Amino acid sequence: MSRMIFINLPVADLHRSIAFYEALGAVKNKDFCDDTTAACMVLSDSIHVMLLTHAKFQTFTPKKIADAKVVSEVLLCLSADSRTTVDEMVEKAAAAGGIKDPVPKEEHGFMYGRSFEDLDGHIWESMWLDMDAVRAMRAEGVGA
Repeated sequence: MSRMIFINLPVADLHRSIAFYEALGAVKNKDFCDDTTAACMVLSDSIHVMLLTHAKFQTFTPKKIADAKVVSEVLLCLSADSRTTVDEMVEKAAAAGGIKDPVPKEEHGFMYGRSFEDLDGHIWESMWLDMDAVRAMRAEGVGA
């Protein structure tokens, strides 16, 4: 069964957030947008980010909306095809107004990761894994 993931994020400024995610390469799915309270940004065939104004987001939960610039509620991680792709994503985020590397870079030879913070403080990680090296380590009983 093919599943789609919808990540719902509260945003302070819908139009600025749309521009930010477009700068990362996301494409707006107009079927799930009203351009005043919600926008669906497609990251891949299966991953969609729903950008919701605070008022719209609040209709889905009885809980208070966390200020992601102050507290962490979720960490989001996207896989990348290469170290270069990891770096490119973080640089695009910074150029679009995000903060690069709020979390220290991860360099473990077989794994490389960096992070960025979007305009509302949500932390995204971009991670590359050398799967051949991971499989070899597991075969040797390391990191299993």
